[in-house]
Amino acid sequence: MMKYNVKVTPDAEKDLKAYLTYLYNVKRNPQAVKNVIEDFNETANMLSTVASSIAEPDSEKLKARGLKRINFKRHNYFLLYYIGTDDVVYITNIFHNLEDFENKLR
Repeated sequence: MMKYNVKVTPDAEKDLKAYLTYLYNVKRNPQAVKNVIEDFNETANMLSTVASSIAEPDSEKLKARGLKRINFKRHNYFLLYYIGTDDVVYITNIFHNLEDFENKLR
């Protein structure tokens, strides 16, 4: 089984921080912050072994950019990523399932 090295891009770090800040400051729910961080870490870790086996996306915008999507296991968020050279997976963005992510892609 192939094992990938997972890297989080600055854009993805910014996305995650924005969601966590919202949960903490607006929703006033530090437990949710902890849970989402844990789910993010588990999803990124899972990505290290399943990145190449995830199906191509239906979205033409994602296909054109060479991106794939993996959902968080327990929360309504997902990661966008691509497989680079030297067995490295780059997480490029994090979105909530209800967002119009195609129009927000950087």
